[in-house]
Amino acid sequence: MTLGPLKEELAKARAAYRNRGRWGEDDVLGTLNFIDDAIRAHAASLVRRGRSFSLAQGFEGSGPWPGRQAVTRWEGLGRGHATEQAWNGRSCTAVDGHGGDSVTGFGRLRGAFTGRGVLLDVGRAVGDALGELPDGFAISEEHLQETVEAQGATSSVRRGDIVLVRTGQLGRVRRLGAWDGYAAGDAPGLSFSTLGRLHRTEIAAVATDTWGLEVRPYEFAEPEAAPLHRIAIPHMGLPLGEMWDLETLAEDCAADGVYEFLLVAAPLPVTGAVGAPVNPIAVK
Repeated sequence: MTLGPLKEELAKARAAYRNRGRWGEDDVLGTLNFIDDAIRAHAASLVRRGRSFSLAQGFEGSGPWPGRQAVTRWEGLGRGHATEQAWNGRSCTAVDGHGGDSVTGFGRLRGAFTGRGVLLDVGRAVGDALGELPDGFAISEEHLQETVEAQGATSSVRRGDIVLVRTGQLGRVRRLGAWDGYAAGDAPGLSFSTLGRLHRTEIAAVATDTWGLEVRPYEFAEPEAAPLHRIAIPHMGLPLGEMWDLETLAEDCAADGVYEFLLVAAPLPVTGAVGAPVNPIAVK
């Protein structure tokens, strides 16, 4: 898909994918509202073998930032505010350097990230022989659909799902023992053009195995920090997960052909936090 000028594309996306006001003026959950009790009960019924998978990178002194802890994380609704507004049209002053996000901070989202998880292993479906996408590869809506078709019925995305997109980049940097560029460097990731699918399918959240979720370099000639984030978070209310370790889960899904599971991905309930570490657990 050919994208137009940045300002024009952002304006069109803000109008087309807007969820502000959908759940009331005081909403703190955004698209997590799509997960209801019936969805959680169904997700629990997906557990057949009882095998669990941690989807977190280790909190040790190696990895993307040597000497610092790795951060498998959620980006919350206080992130990425644009045009001087945060999620649901709140003033960006609601997020400050003192108390953080007093409205949608992760202290208020303790039990919201539990439901049906679905893995879309785009790396295996459309990548190279090692199941990896090259840096700079923009995952389009067509690539997502091709992955669903390759994987079968258990990867069909439904309302309220937490969708995990594997690019294979994390597996590659581990295999090569070279983390240079993983943090803030070029990477495969979601194209700006996938916002329509993310909005239309009414998913609850989306996460990937890369540092920044969306493709890098970005798809616009003009400089812009994280254009997909600037629509998904403040206008759609969609939480984004970054640096998830999907390698072992992906191997198991490829082996048994089942790409759906119970996912419990509660962030640390830090009051005011706009981003939070998480140890997501998938159970099949």
